[in-house]
Amino acid sequence: MSDKTLTRADLAESVYREVGLSRQESADLVQSVLAMVSDNLAAGQSVKLSSFGSFLLRDKRGRVGRNPKTGVEVPIDARRVLVFKPSQVLKERVDSALSKD
Repeated sequence: MSDKTLTRADLAESVYREVGLSRQESADLVQSVLAMVSDNLAAGQSVKLSSFGSFLLRDKRGRVGRNPKTGVEVPIDARRVLVFKPSQVLKERVDSALSKD
């Protein structure tokens, strides 16, 4: 397994090579797509990318937690969390890639 992390610049470079847009246009396109995803999530909407997965927002209720070191109870506020749920296609692709190693 590779330790390389895919970056925004890597995505833009891939668009540049595969689609043939200029480097600046490729970077702008990647930025635009990521901004659209971010804006929709910030507005409370889920984002579904076919054959990839879904970004979902979940509301967590407030609860009482405990400091593991001292045992003191601490209130944990209600919050909204972002969850990624991979599609079956992505799960299968990752699984097959891992089984080849």
